[in-house]
Amino acid sequence: MHSRTNQRIECALYVVATPIGNLSDITLRALDILNGVDVVAAEDTRNTRHLLQHHGIGDAKLLAVHQHNERGSADRIIELLQQGQSVALVTDAGTPAVSDPGAVLVEAVRAAGFRAIPIPGASAVVTALSASGLVNPHFLFYGFLPNKSAARRAALQALANQTCTLAFYEAPHRILECTTDLQAVFGDEREIVFAREITKLFESIHRCKLSVALDWLNSDPNNQRGEFVLLVSGAAERTEELDAEAERVLTLLLEELPLKQAVQLAVQITGQNKNALYQKALSIKSA
Repeated sequence: MHSRTNQRIECALYVVATPIGNLSDITLRALDILNGVDVVAAEDTRNTRHLLQHHGIGDAKLLAVHQHNERGSADRIIELLQQGQSVALVTDAGTPAVSDPGAVLVEAVRAAGFRAIPIPGASAVVTALSASGLVNPHFLFYGFLPNKSAARRAALQALANQTCTLAFYEAPHRILECTTDLQAVFGDEREIVFAREITKLFESIHRCKLSVALDWLNSDPNNQRGEFVLLVSGAAERTEELDAEAERVLTLLLEELPLKQAVQLAVQITGQNKNALYQKALSIKSA
């Protein structure tokens, strides 16, 4: 059971991250806030009540705030703040306002002149990345792709040349068609990580090439169950290739001009990439 601390709870909206599966994955600070605020604004009050009771917080006043009533609820919460009360915002799992309700409320609260204080904790995408083994230092978090295949493929096509790891959320009933579209747009060779049911009893993290991803999903019905984080390796870095005419122009210019001037003029004449021309100029000079 979590007992109340002496932490000062000010009149503000606390944006509190909650577990994504395992109920123990909550910070001590989050428990202090949930124990101390006047009102807990929850995406699903039943889920939140279960979490609070698990940690011995049984007397919290709960207010439902979800995607269908968020704008109206924002007015009510601003009224509470104007009365000097404190409010904690939680969603069913993870960090509010990240592919979950909350952003509209936070924006309204800040516009009304009140603080929105983040209480960090669990995040499904960061958790999946940490155990994926993908070594790219950069990632792009997209969240949920469109539901329909045509729109989904169009969104994926816009991301096809990104060299960073791509991170998506997907529901179990769309995982097969989503993976089909990923393979169709990105090809066979890029890698995908299926992070499924993270921190829960049947957690699995599977990494393979897109060419065999559907085979893995179909090899066991359990592989299609649960909420997914999908991580796809980035596109290969494109190297700028100089055409023969650009090389010829650069070679002639280098015979008459210093390297830097030759490169600048070659860029103007050929329209080729400056860095590629500069590297080629270095190799010509050294030869």
